[in-house]
Amino acid sequence: MTKQMQYNGYTGIVEVDVEAGILFGRVIGVRDVITFQGGTVEEARRSFQESVDFYLESCAADGDEPEKPYSGTIIVRTRPEVHRALALEAELRGESLNKLAEQALLQAIPPQVAAKSATASKIKQNKPPGRSDVDKRRDGSKP
Repeated sequence: MTKQMQYNGYTGIVEVDVEAGILFGRVIGVRDVITFQGGTVEEARRSFQESVDFYLESCAADGDEPEKPYSGTIIVRTRPEVHRALALEAELRGESLNKLAEQALLQAIPPQVAAKSATASKIKQNKPPGRSDVDKRRDGSKP
């Protein structure tokens, strides 16, 4: 079973390793590798928050811009005739092409996913050492 956690705009997914007796996870939506683990749900949640904080602190210390989970910009490639038809439809509706595309994309999102994204909460954190594993590799390769 995989569950999601939200913190500071980042999403972590957590899984159970029954053999090792731990919860482990990674931050999704970024190319950098950010992982976390814990023996309990609360430890995994705290480790997730610490990993995100550590990532942000590491970027600041290195003078790097932290990768944002989602910028709100999507580049879609399509055939010219589809582009033309969408642009004409948007104009007929008195909307921008972006607005029309956003409406179409929203219809593709299951309601339960949309609800989780809209209600993501921010959680305060504590920072004991040794709980974070962050590798700022932009290519997504493992450390």
